[in-house]
Order: sequence, then C-alpha cells, then structure tokens
Amino acid sequence: MKLVIQIPCYNEADTLEAALNDLPRELEGIDEIEYLIINDGSCDATAEVARRWGVHHIVNFSQNRGLAKGFMAGLDGCLRNGADIIVNTDADNQYCAEDIQALIQPILDGSADMVVGARPIDETEHFSYLKKKLQHLGSWAVRKASKTDIPDAPSGFRAMTRDTAMRINVVNDYTYTLETIVQAGREKIAITSVPVHTNPQVRPSRLFGGIWSYVKKSVVIILRAYVMYQPFKAFTYISILPTLLGLGVSFRFLYFYFTGDGGGHVQSLILACTLIIIGFLTFTIGLVSDLISSNRRILADTQYHVRRMEYNMEQKYKGSGGQDEE
Repeated sequence: MKLVIQIPCYNEADTLEAALNDLPRELEGIDEIEYLIINDGSCDATAEVARRWGVHHIVNFSQNRGLAKGFMAGLDGCLRNGADIIVNTDADNQYCAEDIQALIQPILDGSADMVVGARPIDETEHFSYLKKKLQHLGSWAVRKASKTDIPDAPSGFRAMTRDTAMRINVVNDYTYTLETIVQAGREKIAITSVPVHTNPQVRPSRLFGGIWSYVKKSVVIILRAYVMYQPFKAFTYISILPTLLGLGVSFRFLYFYFTGDGGGHVQSLILACTLIIIGFLTFTIGLVSDLISSNRRILADTQYHVRRMEYNMEQKYKGSGGQDEE
C-alpha cells in the first residue's frame, strides 16, 4: 500500500521545511510513503527548499494557476506515481501531521473512500467570531447541497483512495474544498470525516482576500456545484416564484373581470402572462439542463475509465523498467 502526501505551494519557502519535517516517515498499514509538492508558480525558493529536503516529486507551474488547478495537478502526479492513497495537506503546517494516521484509517478499514479532517473551529484562536460563524454556515450549506454530514467543508486536510482521485473533477478556479464534497455526496462516493488538530498560525491565509470576498466566491461555488449535479431540481425551484406570482396576478385580473371591471386591468393580464412564461421557460431550461447533466455523467464515467487505463499502463511501463520524466 503506497501513500503519497501532496502539498500545494505558493511562495512557501519560509514554512515548507517545517511542514515537511513533521510529515510521518512510516504509518500503520502503509508500506511506502512518498511526498509530492505542487509549486504553483512561486517567486521564491519553494522548489529549492523541496529539492534540498528530499521531496520525491515536484510538479512545477511556470505561473500561479490557483489552488484548485494545483490540487488537480497534484492528484495527477500522485496517480502517475502509483499512489494507492493520497493525502492533501497545507504548506503552512496548519494541520498536525500526527493526525494523518487517523485521517487514512477509515480508508484502510474499507469504510470510506474520502476522508475530511474536521478542525476544532470554535477552539481555533486565530479565527475571529465572524469567521467561525461563517465557517459553520458554509459547512451547513455544503452539507445540504451534498447530502453529507461533513462538519468542516473548507478543510483542505483530506485523504482519498486512488479510485476516488480518478473520479474527482474541479471546474472552478478558486478552491477544490467545497466542490469536491458536493461531487462526492452527489456521486455516492463514501465520504466521512475525522476530528483533527491544528498548529498555531504562522501566517494569514492566502485564500482569504477578505471575509466577504471569500463568502461571495464560496456561495457561487456551492450554487454552481449544486446546479451542476441537480439542475432539474434547481431550475424547478427557481421557476416556482415567477409562476406563483403570475398565477396570483392572473387570479386578481379574473376577479376584476368577473365583477365587471376587467377592462381597466389589462396590464395585470399582460404581467401575469409574462411571469408565467418566464416560469415555464425556466422550468424548460431545467429539463434541458437535466439532459445535459446526463451527458456529463456519461462523459465523467468515460473520463474515469480513460484515466484508469492511462495510469495503469503508465505503472506497467514503469514496472517494466521504462524511464519517466516529471
């Protein structure tokens, strides 16, 4: 059983070595551990620190492409290097590496395919009161959208199986944390969480440009992911409001019409028809989106099989003595 621990990095030369030093060298149930760094266009000596420390694999971007793309590139690198289990953690040493054993244990036990580390949000000193409440609110929204019970959706400390990593797709450019949970829940991937500890903060989060900026982007990601996996339900909900308003206005017109005063309320009839047409068109968009979603599922399944063949062939090539360039 091979574990690859991946760490997305952007200008992390000052903190990376400390994070690497804390990583485990051996774990129960794991035969081999390797480390992979995603150097996301860093302008400092991040890559040099990783090489000097002895990291096995480095994925380099020539310019910064964002956390989501870095995460996906890391998964690709881990899979190409034969990972059976992949753990993702942060370069600022936010998460206690001692908890990696607990993080992968549900996978080793066969009870889960993806595990998310749940931080003690309310006990985290450097989180403001507002941030704590927003974290809870965001996690609640993700639980509703994904039909899971993950208490800490924004946590980047997570583990997944090789098969799950091949099924994961992230389409937004901001972060992978929320979208992957919605995908896992909607695609019936066995997902659970375990409590983990955090280390003292060494620098402010670079994902947060500001609280409200993060909230805005997170809301868009959650809504987009929900619409992607439940388009018919989403557009049906949206169509209800204009339809009900249109019916209400039409009943008002009919009341005046049958009481002999309909001539002065033609505007109400026009408004009612407009609202009902909007509701019907929105519902129709939901039907079309549902058909597109069906095609998306077929394409995702095809992509999964293509990935599996590609990675398995690459491992056979390496096993036969072929040389690989990274």
